[in-house]
Amino acid sequence: MTERKTPMLDELEKGPWPSFVTDLKRAAEKNDSVKDLIAQLEQSYEEKKGHWKHGGIVGVRGYGAGVIGRYSDEPEKYPNIAEFHTLRINSPAGWFYDTKTLRNVCDMWEEHGSGLLNLHGTTGDIILLGTKTNELQPTFDAFSDAGFDLGGSGSGLRSPSACCGPARCEWACYDTLDVCDNLTHEYQDEMHRPMWPYKFKFKFSGCPNDCVASIARSDLSVIGTWRDTLRINQEEIKNYANSGMDIQGRVCEKCPTKALTFNSETKELFVKAEDCTRCMHCINVLPKAVRPGKEKGATLMIGGKSTILRSAFLSWVIVPFMPLEAPYTELKDLIARIWEWWDEHGKTRERIGELIYRLGMGNFLRAVDLPPVPQMVKEPRANPYIFWQADEVIKADEATK
Repeated sequence: MTERKTPMLDELEKGPWPSFVTDLKRAAEKNDSVKDLIAQLEQSYEEKKGHWKHGGIVGVRGYGAGVIGRYSDEPEKYPNIAEFHTLRINSPAGWFYDTKTLRNVCDMWEEHGSGLLNLHGTTGDIILLGTKTNELQPTFDAFSDAGFDLGGSGSGLRSPSACCGPARCEWACYDTLDVCDNLTHEYQDEMHRPMWPYKFKFKFSGCPNDCVASIARSDLSVIGTWRDTLRINQEEIKNYANSGMDIQGRVCEKCPTKALTFNSETKELFVKAEDCTRCMHCINVLPKAVRPGKEKGATLMIGGKSTILRSAFLSWVIVPFMPLEAPYTELKDLIARIWEWWDEHGKTRERIGELIYRLGMGNFLRAVDLPPVPQMVKEPRANPYIFWQADEVIKADEATK
């Protein structure tokens, strides 16, 4: 056990906000590994250098993913964190738990690990931080007996995650929870047995507010939308106007495509459906008066990622509208075609978005048998992805015959 003063970490406890240092010190009263963790972190701050290293592959029986090996590069100085592995536990769709389950998670982790956990990591999993190699299998067995499973890691499918969807949000345009649960069970092999060039992520948002940030954080973003037009309750528009709401300034003038017009005399709001981009701004400002259309589904977008081989990407539209209903056959068929092309052409550590960037969107669309549509543009009205092949162009004189 290492005891040392921590003046730099102590600074992070000052101020009105909660401090992770305070939580670490509280956990250290029960667990010696956390004491060493605090000491090593203070050293890292002093030296401006991390002291973690990868020392080998660790895991549990039958799984190739879900455990990330973590070791201190100064094991003699910090023996209690010489091994400090991370486990990812797949979370339920929408991240709903009852209090009994959360208490059970904490009790199991205090018995087998450091007691430190993260709800939820950027993957969407329950992240269990810090245990020894000989505790990995007992930890997995305990969580498995309680109904949990490991999440994804490495070059495979990462744990799908979804917003709370129809469980708590009236704007959900499809059942995010059911899709997430269905695909999680469908792709168990892809998640637990890494087999690809690199990782692949699904994230499901029920509406264009995109509360799980799927457009930036997933290789395949599934974002709820509607195909018809906004539904506007004119009586509620009048109520908003009578209450002093500046509908022209707060709604119409902030509409990105100027699809909305407001008649200040009749106090009515109108939308030009073909110009509406489903951005949700008017719905968010006037929730009692404006609602999504009735014909609901999702837009599929591809390629979102953080910086690895290339810079960070936001995902791009590949399917403007797809009705999403169980058993989601159309979605799964498309996923299979995408994975087949990526698996065949992708280089090591190349995400699907980077592969499309390297080989071109046109080649990708032909490979996965998707038709080019006007929504497939990098910058609207300026930069089309799609350039027609010579044999696809009907010459003007032939077209007029």
